[in-house]
Amino acid sequence: MISTVSARRVHPAWWMAAVAFIALVGAAAFRSVPGVFMNPLHDEFGWPHSVISAAVSLNLLLFGLTAPFAAALMVRFGIRRVTVTALLLVAAGSGLTVFMTASWQLVVCWGLLVGLGTGSMALAFVSTVVDRWFVARRGLVSGVLTAGSATGQLIFLPLAAVLVEDFGWRVASLTIAGAALLVGVLVRLVLRDQPRDLGVAAYGAADAEPEQALERGNPAVVALRTLRDAARVPAFWLLAGGFAICGASTNGLVNTHFVPAAHDHGMPTTMAAGLLAVIGVFDVAGTVLSGWLTDKINPRILLAVYYTLRGLSLFVLPQLFAPSVEANMVLFVVFYGLDWVATVPPTMALCREHFGPRASVVFGWVFASHQVGAAAIASIAGVVRDQFGDYAAAWYGAGLLCLLATAFSVSIRRVAATPATPGEVTAGSASR
Repeated sequence: MISTVSARRVHPAWWMAAVAFIALVGAAAFRSVPGVFMNPLHDEFGWPHSVISAAVSLNLLLFGLTAPFAAALMVRFGIRRVTVTALLLVAAGSGLTVFMTASWQLVVCWGLLVGLGTGSMALAFVSTVVDRWFVARRGLVSGVLTAGSATGQLIFLPLAAVLVEDFGWRVASLTIAGAALLVGVLVRLVLRDQPRDLGVAAYGAADAEPEQALERGNPAVVALRTLRDAARVPAFWLLAGGFAICGASTNGLVNTHFVPAAHDHGMPTTMAAGLLAVIGVFDVAGTVLSGWLTDKINPRILLAVYYTLRGLSLFVLPQLFAPSVEANMVLFVVFYGLDWVATVPPTMALCREHFGPRASVVFGWVFASHQVGAAAIASIAGVVRDQFGDYAAAWYGAGLLCLLATAFSVSIRRVAATPATPGEVTAGSASR
């Protein structure tokens, strides 16, 4: 019997959101450090930037491709169990890097293990937690949880840069492994799978409101069937295409190559990492604000504005690099930070509008496209750097792609928000 929660000062959903935020902070932190490892690994082992970038690309690719399957696994086995397992994979992948002697081992550790682990705590995890625990304030909570990615970068990237510079990259890797284990303990003790586990309704839901029907069964089959059905809806391809460009212009290019690009222009690695951390600071504000706006403004308009502004900013970035931090670079960092993952809350909202109860798994596939774009650009930018000696072509190309994402966003049609049952998409979506 689900009890009322009016007498509770804090609804349990907010505690679940807080623990999910910490897990997301950890996942983002574990993902963000390859940028500061790139030059030390190159110097110690002599591996080309393109080889190291390939490991980062696999990490980014799995970070996305794991998401829809992880969302389906959470339906079958529960959020807590899947998240704890993911954190153990991250700890193993990061810890084992200290024994590396060949580049393929970097691919296995940072590419495979850390990619699978962090992918299970990707933004599909945000969608799952929000959809299960919240009815009211979904846009705002989505924004706050997404901001966990920025916070992780903010906390760990400067720390990792200092650890690498003062103690070596191995100490940084072991620090990440220990942090992953600590977060795993917290998740195991606090996180719960559904409101009914604590005898409450979701935040903003009536006690008698039934829970959404979720498709159960083999998680791989569920994820693939959902992809098959979503692929029949034009909105899915527009969202996936735009989000692929989002990933290319953030995680794939800026997060991976900003530090080495700044270093090419004489900027110290710690200073460049600090600028990325500042992006993280403003990303928190930008993403929370975007979540709040998503509850009030047409998400298609928001996406178009975000992608346009991002593209224009990338066109000017190559002229801003210098040995020291100039005012124009600070302005870029602040602006890019506000826009970094502001695209997530409106994209989640559009997935709910078009795909109903299956939105979390569908968003997992949309997020997979985000990481496909990120992985592709991470590798391409490494090749550009090796062939031309700088990253200018990569920045300009990403700017053009962002303008294409603007066109995708304004092409998504509005549909009636008809809930879908497992095995089908919304009727309005399917008709378009």
